[in-house]
Amino acid sequence: MNGFKTTMLLAALTALFMALGFTIGGRGGMILALLFAVGMNLFTYWNADKIVLKMHGAREVDAASAPEFHGLVAGLAQRAQLPMPKVYIIDSPHPNAFATGRNPENAAVAATTGLLNLLNRDEIAGVMAHELAHVRNRDTLIMTMVATIAGAISMLANFGLFFRGGGDNRGAMLATILAVIVAPFAAMIVQMAISRTREYGADKGGAEISGNPRALASALAKLARGAAAVPNPVAQRNPAAAQLYIVPGLSRGDDSLFSTHPDTGNRIAALEEMALAMGASAPLDAFAAPEPGKRPSALGVRPAPRRGSALDPHGRG
Repeated sequence: MNGFKTTMLLAALTALFMALGFTIGGRGGMILALLFAVGMNLFTYWNADKIVLKMHGAREVDAASAPEFHGLVAGLAQRAQLPMPKVYIIDSPHPNAFATGRNPENAAVAATTGLLNLLNRDEIAGVMAHELAHVRNRDTLIMTMVATIAGAISMLANFGLFFRGGGDNRGAMLATILAVIVAPFAAMIVQMAISRTREYGADKGGAEISGNPRALASALAKLARGAAAVPNPVAQRNPAAAQLYIVPGLSRGDDSLFSTHPDTGNRIAALEEMALAMGASAPLDAFAAPEPGKRPSALGVRPAPRRGSALDPHGRG
């Protein structure tokens, strides 16, 4: 059902884009706009992951630099029957995570130090399983396409009156003005609707991969509170990035037309139903808590030392 809804919403977004191009420039304008969108999609298809990771200042980690966190993701990827993604950490107190990449073979998952220090091991496993579910469902590609088309609609609308020119047909001019105002608004609603649809699917897939729906539910509750309390400078500078995260990067999810994420309470309720249906909520042995006396939250990960600091006197990144 989620796949059908996403297909219909993508079709609506594409139709909206073509209609805007036709309204502004006739058949020629529609063709030019479509060619421009195809070019943008091809560029983002190959480069979206690099752009997103650079935007967040993410640093790649491996089994040597972050053994517990990297090993946790490796175990989850094996359970999900996915290729091992690249693993990144973002030095930010804002607690959140996301996945990116055009396909499972070129995927990356990232979590902030705020998340790693807020959640326990089972909750982190639930979050990363959620992100791997996005990879398995190819949501990262879908959301890239959606963001690109929505961005193209906004860009085309901004130049709409210039494309149309100063013709004498008042009806056509009125239609153009209306399209320029309505199209970006409608594109934003469709984009957010697709994002909300994919989050429910990733919650379900993440619970199945980790085997612990209640751990993911607990993580969502903690992250929703933490993300609302700690600013996200990346999302503030680039509001389009808000759809990337497991919980809203700017405002709380509430299932409204203007929310990028479903209501957190509804997501938790769905996971609780899954836990009851599965008949178990205890963590799997593969993700058992670390030995007594060892803090189970940070997974051995610390923020990278600043260049030229006492911890990094040679200025290495």
